[in-house]
Formats: sequence, structure tokens, C-alpha cells
Amino acid sequence: MTRRRWIADEFSGDRAALVGVHADHLVRVLRARVGQEFDIAADNVVRRGRVVAMAEGRVEFELGEEIPAVVVPRVLIFLSIFKFDRMEWAIEKCTELGVSQIVPVIARRTDAHLAAASVKRVDRWRRIALHAAEQSRRASPLEIADAAKLEDVLNHTASLKIVLAESEQGTLLRDALGPSKSGAEVVLAIGPEGGWTAPELESFAQAGWESASLGSTILRAETAAIAAAAITISELGS
Repeated sequence: MTRRRWIADEFSGDRAALVGVHADHLVRVLRARVGQEFDIAADNVVRRGRVVAMAEGRVEFELGEEIPAVVVPRVLIFLSIFKFDRMEWAIEKCTELGVSQIVPVIARRTDAHLAAASVKRVDRWRRIALHAAEQSRRASPLEIADAAKLEDVLNHTASLKIVLAESEQGTLLRDALGPSKSGAEVVLAIGPEGGWTAPELESFAQAGWESASLGSTILRAETAAIAAAAITISELGS
């Protein structure tokens, strides 16, 4: 039977711990006991962990042998902020697919109320990403950065930067990735409801971004994020 995986809140040497509600879920919901074994991820390394101590809000593990982890390409997504319920679904699924980081982006068409509320939403997004990472047996959670304005992230240093645009007619995402770019760090930019504005697309072009399409149909923002993540990780991983 496959062991449940947890991402440690604390670790040092051959010891690790879950704390707070993270630990309480293991104790109260899953009814863990001293001596029970789980896979414990710490600092991007997965090891077999045995429960050695339990207390209110804390579960401690003794770490044993290392478990080989699957290496996935490093894919970042600049995700324009949209309706939170749909955005949370996109974050969860992008975590399961193996995306490395999501940067919530305030675009011109981002609703002003959502942009203002996003500051207080980041912690919830990080919890969603942590739980999805454990469920999908990742060695580390997807990172959720603080929300940023588009102009503050345009000049990212990744070797391959692709903006997904409905107006793009000639280049599909898989073609923009290309076999020669396998192994590169990739950043994908996903627009808000209503898409990127023409001035924003011009800013992307001036900052050295390539433009690509996901096909002829118009996708919701959350669908576009998940589809783009799946295509990119599949293409680079192959």
C-alpha cells in the first residue's frame, strides 16, 4: 500500500515535524499512532518517516532512507487574478501537474475588488497548494508568490517566456516550446477574464516574451492555466 506523503513544517538532520492544523489533521482525522510510517518531504528530499512523538499541534518523525523523487521541469505561471473560486481550482490542479511557482498578477482587466482582496488571500492559496502537493505526492509544494503588478514581473530572467494570447494566430504553445528548449525554465503568462489588453501584449513583446495560442477555442482563465501547464510539462518532460 502506498504510504501517505507529508511535507514537513520543521526539519533538522534526521528529525522532522508537522505542526499546528497540519499535525492535528494527521492525529484527529487520520488517527496516526506512534510507530506508524509515512513519506516525509523536507528540503525537496523525500524520506521514510516514522512517528516517534505526538502532542497537541505537533507530530514528530524520525527520518530514514531516502525515496527517489521524480524530476519535473521548472514551470512558472504568471496567473492574472480572477474569481477566487475558479482561481483556487486552477492553483490546486497546477500543483498536481507539477508547476513550480504561481505569481498572482494584477492586470488591467483584473477586477479592482479582487485585486485588493488578493493580499489577504495568499495564505489560503498557499494552504491549498500544500494540501494538493501532499495529495499528489510531490517533494515540495508549489510556491505562491505575493500578488504583483504586471509591469513589475515582465522582465523575469527565465530563458523562455511565453504569453498565452487569444490574438495569436500562427504559433501554438507546443511549437513555442520546441524540442530544442527541453530542460529550460519556462514562464507562462495567463490573462484575466477578458484577456490581455493590446498595450499589455505590446509590453510583453518589448520585454522579449514569445506569443502563443492554446488553439482556436476561447478558454476560461482556469482552463487555460491547467491546459498550458499540462502541455508544457509534458513537452519539456519528454
